[in-house]
Amino acid sequence: MTALTVNGVWKYYGDYPALRDISFEVQPGECVALLGRNGAGKTTLLKILAGLSRAAKGEVRVFGKDVMDRGSRSSFGILGHGIAIYDELSAFENLKLFAGLYGLSDSTARANAWLERVQLIRVKDSLVREFSRGMRQRLAVARAFIHSPRLLLFDEPFTSLDDKAVALLQSLLSESIRGGATVLMSTHQIREAMELATHTVLIQKGRLIHSGPRAPEMLSDPTWIYRTYGEE
Repeated sequence: MTALTVNGVWKYYGDYPALRDISFEVQPGECVALLGRNGAGKTTLLKILAGLSRAAKGEVRVFGKDVMDRGSRSSFGILGHGIAIYDELSAFENLKLFAGLYGLSDSTARANAWLERVQLIRVKDSLVREFSRGMRQRLAVARAFIHSPRLLLFDEPFTSLDDKAVALLQSLLSESIRGGATVLMSTHQIREAMELATHTVLIQKGRLIHSGPRAPEMLSDPTWIYRTYGEE
């Protein structure tokens, strides 16, 4: 079964078509880097894929179900520009809350385990409003992973992370992929993404201009895809 099917998706802001007839598929276990310049439509597309915005036309299916289906939405983890954690709760309270929302019976153990993994266990009882941007991002990463999602949708996941935290996130993603999870991430940090990506999708001014396996050239030359498909 296809993990993610995007079929003829259009999105308008007023009369402006932000996305124009986008179609591609993602198979289970693939890691897709969603690429494009600022304003290309990447965040708009990710919001539709996550069920946070509706397409004007077309459909999105997650493991065969409509993206708006309640069962579909519990199968993926999301990390976007708005990192969706609560400033007035502690790090532990945030993760326990989200674990409970996903119906996990071992919410306390899961929260502690993920705080350990993202290296925040020493500040587990501190309020999030006291955290640096990087610490908040690491907590949001833990939130996205806590329910062992089958599909991870990440928008600029390496933002505000230092080199050590980038390596940690790459390790978590790699581990999830080996376990059968599917990943689609939008990023401008192409070099880091290419160490994980099996496939690439390139959007230009709302149009899909490339979708396919990651080219070997992209490991050594992250800008290769832009030059090859005429974006530079």
